[in-house]
Amino acid sequence: MEPRHPEGSIDRSGPMQGKATGRAIVIGPYLRIRRADADMPQAGHATRDTDARLDEAAGLARAIDLDVAKAIIAPVNQIRPATFLGKGKVEEFTGLITAEGADLVVMDCALSPIQQRNLEKAWSTKVLDRTGLILEIFGRRAKTKEGALQVELAHLNYQRSRLVRSWTHLERQRGGFGFMGGPGETQIEADRRLIGDRITRLENELKKVQATRRLHRAGRKRVPYRVVALVGYTNAGKSTLFNRLTRADVQAADMLFATLDPTLRALTLPHGGKAMLSDTVGFISNLPTQLVAAFRATLEEVMEADVILHVRDISHEDAEAQQHDVEAVLRQLGIDPGQGARILEVWNKIDRFDADQRENLENIAARRSAEVPCFLVSAETGEGLDRLLAAIEDRLAATRTTLDLSVDASDGAAISWLHRNSEVLAKELRDGRYDMTVRVDETKRDILVNRYAAIPHPL
Repeated sequence: MEPRHPEGSIDRSGPMQGKATGRAIVIGPYLRIRRADADMPQAGHATRDTDARLDEAAGLARAIDLDVAKAIIAPVNQIRPATFLGKGKVEEFTGLITAEGADLVVMDCALSPIQQRNLEKAWSTKVLDRTGLILEIFGRRAKTKEGALQVELAHLNYQRSRLVRSWTHLERQRGGFGFMGGPGETQIEADRRLIGDRITRLENELKKVQATRRLHRAGRKRVPYRVVALVGYTNAGKSTLFNRLTRADVQAADMLFATLDPTLRALTLPHGGKAMLSDTVGFISNLPTQLVAAFRATLEEVMEADVILHVRDISHEDAEAQQHDVEAVLRQLGIDPGQGARILEVWNKIDRFDADQRENLENIAARRSAEVPCFLVSAETGEGLDRLLAAIEDRLAATRTTLDLSVDASDGAAISWLHRNSEVLAKELRDGRYDMTVRVDETKRDILVNRYAAIPHPL
């Protein structure tokens, strides 16, 4: 069986189009952990369970509708420059691939162009590494023009490194004038130049997207609506939580990267105030750097958010490792995960625990420092969301002013304006007037002081 992409050929097609129906084998080529490293893990990192890593890789493959025939862990003592795996393992998998009739092999690691080419030659089948697989998923899930631009940019940056010279069509073309012209640019150089030109055009288009987003954010600040952003590992339940909090109908499925394009909806706070809730793309371990760079325009919503909710699937066996993966991406965006005043941890899916396990979780949460609190919730049942909403309101209120004022009960326009532009904390009718306690952004403080003789509320 011949490779779908011959050795050294240039794949100009971009992400796989249509619905994948291929039969795939997923291989987890994980480095063996030495006992000394296992006993002393690096600070800030959690050892990821190999079975969980393989399950995740198989889930990624199924996310593009591949038929996963087998998922196998292949322990690696040393990474081989030519094929990543040792010669014996490569030969062993050759027989398995033939027996299973697989036309695609997914390697749950980052392969160099040479390693990918050599494996495709040895196995006579298409080989996709983790970066390529994630790019395929993003290519399927991007629905908006902005999302498609970002995925294409990431894919082109990835493809540019995959141009490997090995065929005669990549020999130097004749350049110059007449019959004796000197060597011109190689086909590889021409392809790289074309890809580079396309990348430049995409980057310019994304700059326009960023400018548009800045205008939208400036408009929200004039209202002003504060922004609360959801971040978390893929499949942590962000979209389900988003739907529960905003009564929206964003797609929420038990699937890796079920949603990709960012979504904003109004969030009503306990005292009637409004905020904008943003649902962003899920993070994942070893998230390709091309994607972090390409999706920076989208992730600016996180960077600019007033409050960030780090949603964790606390029932997952690798919950701690997933936490560190998300924090690593936040650091790439210039966000300090230790900002307790801005980042709230949300331990989701507590409905999956029995009474004893839940009590244990509650005790762990109670021992957390007040500066870095966590909130136990179930996005599925709604349990714990009242306390979470109150905490969000408190965080947003930290930069707002609380004022007391009095308004004539017949002045409906003024009362309506106050309800639209502030959080009404208290309202009592006395002698034909409403005595009100409201909380407003600093931009509205002077209006209330001048128009309604508002005074600071005593703390």
